[in-house]
Amino acid sequence: MSPPIATPRSRALGFGLRKTRQERGFGLRQLARATGVHPAELSNWELGLRVPKVEEVALLLGQLRVDVAERERLFELAEHAREPNWLEKEMPDAPAILTTLAEYERTAVSIFSWQPMVVHGLLQTPDYARAILARGGTPAQLIDQRLRVRMIRQAALREHRAPQCSIVLGEVALRQEVGGQETLLEQLRHLLDLPRRIEVRVVPSGGDYHPGLNGSFSVFEYFDLPAIVFLDQYRGSAYLYDDDQVAAYKSAAKTMASLALSAAESRAFVEGVIADLEA
Repeated sequence: MSPPIATPRSRALGFGLRKTRQERGFGLRQLARATGVHPAELSNWELGLRVPKVEEVALLLGQLRVDVAERERLFELAEHAREPNWLEKEMPDAPAILTTLAEYERTAVSIFSWQPMVVHGLLQTPDYARAILARGGTPAQLIDQRLRVRMIRQAALREHRAPQCSIVLGEVALRQEVGGQETLLEQLRHLLDLPRRIEVRVVPSGGDYHPGLNGSFSVFEYFDLPAIVFLDQYRGSAYLYDDDQVAAYKSAAKTMASLALSAAESRAFVEGVIADLEA
């Protein structure tokens, strides 16, 4: 059996290598010449299609003069790159995790996300996001930095080749007064003014059991790479790649889509919540 390709860690390693190369002003062929690596091989590493050895990563990072913290992060990714699933034990809003997540989102063809309790990060206004970061344990000196990364993720959805997004919110997410009533009102109005490629739908509270009651999840689909499931938790996050697990979450996504109101009904629902708050 051949090893899995484009696992979550191998893609994250590729994101990191490409980002570092570009920040240092190296073209792909230029870095290939400087390190004696074939350009096609270096390209496959950056795409996550093949996994370099740790010593090969060290060769690249030595040429690029990468700082110690980032070097250690990329070494760890290389060591575990063939593992199908990836559990991150850091907070999901840590800069390195957010940057990696932004690349997963930016390179996807489509994104389905279920968020039952708060408005999804890709839809958040700055004040709403700041309230979550401040109350979620983010050190004060890092809030602005992490907020900028979150806004960069959102900006990517307005690019020409941005993925199609279907984001399903639970009713609780529309009524939880994160940051206070005025912040929530601004957030809800923002949901009514999103690009067409971002579809927002609502699952009203109540009813029977459904898989979304177990928590939020996102499914990232790609043109020529396997899908990945992202789980965003309070003190950690996970990327799932195993076929059975991905299939289970795709099935859950279909269930949540079937339970959600239509886009037009959802818009009317959000307008109703706004009217309730204003009253």
